[in-house]
Amino acid sequence: MNKSYMLKEYTDTINAYLENVIPVCDFGEDIVHEAMKYSLSIGGKRIRPVLTLEFCRVCGGSIEDALPLAAALEMIHTYSLIHDDLPCMDNDDMRRGMPSCHIKYGYEYALLAGDGLLTGAFGIIADSDFAKKNPSAAVKAVSLLSSLAGANGMIGGQVIDLKNENRKAGIETLSKMDELKTGALIKCAAMLGCISADADEEKLSAAVTYAEKIGQAFQIVDDILDVTGDEKSLGKPIGSDKESGKSTYVTLLGVEKAQEYADRLTDEAAKALEVFGAEKEFLKELAYKLAKREN
Repeated sequence: MNKSYMLKEYTDTINAYLENVIPVCDFGEDIVHEAMKYSLSIGGKRIRPVLTLEFCRVCGGSIEDALPLAAALEMIHTYSLIHDDLPCMDNDDMRRGMPSCHIKYGYEYALLAGDGLLTGAFGIIADSDFAKKNPSAAVKAVSLLSSLAGANGMIGGQVIDLKNENRKAGIETLSKMDELKTGALIKCAAMLGCISADADEEKLSAAVTYAEKIGQAFQIVDDILDVTGDEKSLGKPIGSDKESGKSTYVTLLGVEKAQEYADRLTDEAAKALEVFGAEKEFLKELAYKLAKREN
């Protein structure tokens, strides 16, 4: 089995790779390239690309093969955050303690920066050494990322979110929204790691179960932090869900029961990792860390 990694090693590796994914500008498009680099570099937990690299590792693959897939996924995630912050969506001025992309560069350039990250992500995979070595796996990765980031995945979740502003939504609607808006890319992260390592169906199934559980738990904790969190620690305004009249796990269940639900999902995620034997510890620890996070 490949050497084990710590969270900081993974994030350092991912950050170093991301520094080189935005092309050098040739003429007047430099402001959009700058906005893309800005949004990619202002922090974040890098949970999705970390999951891709670790699932590749525990399935016996090489993280060098998984890196372009992980980077592409983080580019998609970053584009979604840029667009999510726009006035036509959540209208947030801060992201990770820094000005949102549209505040720093203007609405039009933020929109284009998001578009640039979205479209560029697929090229990162297609042009990679991994694609040259294993073209069929690269096609599978592109197809998966396109599907789970699209209208039947992350974008579909955003649509449900918008439709339910200032409307009381039930737990089933909320669960479906979070499965798509938050959970789809987390599931994609785990699956991309498995694809890069040519994992068998048993391991792929376990990875999907784990990712679905932590994805839902992640959103529940987000809902809790929007009520109980500290704005400085979170790096963004709190109370935005209440302001927009959104139903959340907190409004439906209360803080205590919402946390209990997140904890139960995290336990279920940890159980799904048994197929990986002793190699499961990083992923297990990560699941519990996310369930108890404060930012």
